[in-house]
Amino acid sequence: MRRRVERPAAARPQAAVKALTGVDGRRRVVIEAVSPEVDGGRFPAKRAIGETVTVEADVFADGHDALAAILKHKFLPIPAGVPPARPGGASKAAEGPDWIETPLTPLVNDRWRGDFPVTELGRYVFTVEGWVDHFETWSRQLAKRVQAGQDVKVELEVGARMVDQAAARADGKAADAAQLLALSKSLRAGAAATLDGELTQLMRRYSADRDFSTTYAREVEVVVEPVKARFSTWYELFPRSAGSPGKHGTFTEVEQLLPGIAGMGFDVLYLPPIHPIGKTHRKGANNKPAAAGEPGSPWAIGSAEGGHKAVHPELGTLDDFRHLVQTAADQGVDVALDIAFQCSPDHPYTREHPEWFKHRPDGSIQYAENPPKKYEDIYPFDFENEHWRELWQELLSIVLFWAEQGVRVFRVDNPHTKPFSFWEWLIGELKRRHPDSILLAEAFTRPKVMYRLAKAGFSQSYTYFAWRNTAYELYQYFTELAQPPIREFFRPSLWANTPDILTEYLQTGGRPAFQARLILAATLGATYGIYGPAFELLESRPREQGSEEYLDSEKYQLRAWERDDPNSLSELVTIVNRIRHENPALQTDRGLRFHPTENEQLLAYSKSTPDNANVVLTVVNVDPHHVQRGMVNLPLDELGLEPDRPYQAHELITGARYLWNGPRNFVEINPHALPGQIFRFRRRVRSERDFEYFL
Repeated sequence: MRRRVERPAAARPQAAVKALTGVDGRRRVVIEAVSPEVDGGRFPAKRAIGETVTVEADVFADGHDALAAILKHKFLPIPAGVPPARPGGASKAAEGPDWIETPLTPLVNDRWRGDFPVTELGRYVFTVEGWVDHFETWSRQLAKRVQAGQDVKVELEVGARMVDQAAARADGKAADAAQLLALSKSLRAGAAATLDGELTQLMRRYSADRDFSTTYAREVEVVVEPVKARFSTWYELFPRSAGSPGKHGTFTEVEQLLPGIAGMGFDVLYLPPIHPIGKTHRKGANNKPAAAGEPGSPWAIGSAEGGHKAVHPELGTLDDFRHLVQTAADQGVDVALDIAFQCSPDHPYTREHPEWFKHRPDGSIQYAENPPKKYEDIYPFDFENEHWRELWQELLSIVLFWAEQGVRVFRVDNPHTKPFSFWEWLIGELKRRHPDSILLAEAFTRPKVMYRLAKAGFSQSYTYFAWRNTAYELYQYFTELAQPPIREFFRPSLWANTPDILTEYLQTGGRPAFQARLILAATLGATYGIYGPAFELLESRPREQGSEEYLDSEKYQLRAWERDDPNSLSELVTIVNRIRHENPALQTDRGLRFHPTENEQLLAYSKSTPDNANVVLTVVNVDPHHVQRGMVNLPLDELGLEPDRPYQAHELITGARYLWNGPRNFVEINPHALPGQIFRFRRRVRSERDFEYFL
């Protein structure tokens, strides 16, 4: 009888070991800390078309072998009629086109970097692959042996055999195989020259080492949006105040304002809700209740004339609105429409779908409240009702309706009062049909909530900028926004004022305060906005002391604006916007650096392009009442400036030019003349004698 001999564990087949351990022990490379990656790949990073995605990862292995690592990326078009990928999961490689591979470059401490451009709207995915590069290990060791004068005949044969294997794997690529065979022959002939880059890439492409490579566990998604998602300049106005004094404005009259708005350098015109306004509990001037005969708040949407898919009859017709959208586009301006998912008591939804709202014990619909404030003219939707699916579909249909009218930019009112999952679904559906859509989240709420909305798909987000007024507050806040991972998904939109926000700084600081906030918003952020005529005309009267509400707010009544007032800030706005459009460094939120000023009332910061071809320094006196002086300290090397040569600081608002030397330079800013200065550095000045010629 034959006796069965148990084989030791070490002799078990590799498949059995893999079954026990769950890994293939020949895959030695570890890949960690991939960026940009948001919440472990749950949400996509954001980029605008034409930008570059820079990818970094920790790639390492045991021992001292050389490694190879590549970045793999591809664009994933979504065919029409196909629903988007489930939240948090990008499509797998088999479902899309072939990968494009780019070698990663080693940095320090096992960190590697590579990049790829994004040239189409939609979704890209990327991953990282790494392996032990035995041929590169051999090549490095061979060089050391040759330098030491050792006999390398055997080592050359070892290398030649590795090249032979690679050539065999290049079957069907005759030119590649021929190059590799020539290398093999050269090695056997005794040549030990260093490989050039092309041959190194051929060896990596066909090396058997890739059979045991490690690929990062996730395919990380990047959403690519229009350039205006990254860089845009917003102007807000109420179309009903575009008419003559005491007369309700129309879309046609808004068209007449377009040349002036475009001429000031704005490329987005944001309109508050343009829908019919309810009459029940209509609010009057200065938010007075039960004001019959008043125009009401545009955010109390819906009446007998229609709801969210209708236009206020006094503004014009739907055809008039489409004409406005096209006329604006002809002048380089996108019309942004307000999306406010709420209803007046008179909205058709309250009769047709009462199940979409919360009800009191007496059966009446619950109006909106933020105790002690009451908004009797507004009913919020109940997103926890059992008919939520039908509600979601109807709200999506509203956004799609206006997209069909030519609108691609939306400002969304109070998104933080609706479920995150709803927004992720709605934005995904909108972008599946219209990938050029841009959505701005008006969510003045807790930071984590603001960030989650950005992750869910909002292109831009309002910020706390309005309430950050000291130099230290601004430095601290924008340093936070510039750090990863926040900068990968959160695009700040800086608003100097809004119809809801008249800060104490603007109420008490006079003209210098408005000028300072304009310069700060326009240079700290790639996207900024103003609530138009109120800002230009220095509207600073609060409804009452301690309030941020405007006296005689446009939210509740018609306003007639003297747009040609000689005290208007329109000239400064035009100059600052021109500076933004002429300097690429100001068209991105990356490249922001703060610089010490030796005066806590002066804020100095620069923005520069990656190659330092365009460097812009802004210095703002945040004290609107007093002259402030100080030394600005600049890191010349980081800004591409030579420490031993003078350089020209061209002040772009006034046109003044200064010759600066070294890292420390003096500035004096009188807020009553101009509270900020914007400098562009020019580096060709070699001496003071050359300065006049350079001008």
